[in-house]
Amino acid sequence: MPTQRRMRFVHGQLAWMLATIVALTLLGSLSYELFFVLSLIGLLIVTELTAPVNITPAWRRRLLWLIGLGLVGFAIIVVRRILEILPPEVLPF
Repeated sequence: MPTQRRMRFVHGQLAWMLATIVALTLLGSLSYELFFVLSLIGLLIVTELTAPVNITPAWRRRLLWLIGLGLVGFAIIVVRRILEILPPEVLPF
């Protein structure tokens, strides 16, 4: 039973990522940053939709590390985009 739930989670995440690639390709805006952000959103959604009610298995607790790393990556992307937008005379370095 736990393996079945874990595989449901993996299949849901893979389906989300494949749909993201197809949609971004059809829209002509496929980039690594956009794919990463949309995959992170998918990870958060699939994690919530497949969350067990009573007991949290050990593999789901390890997902917190993956989500944390994803949020750090998201913060890096946001800071890079903000630095691209700002004019050079505003930056202190």
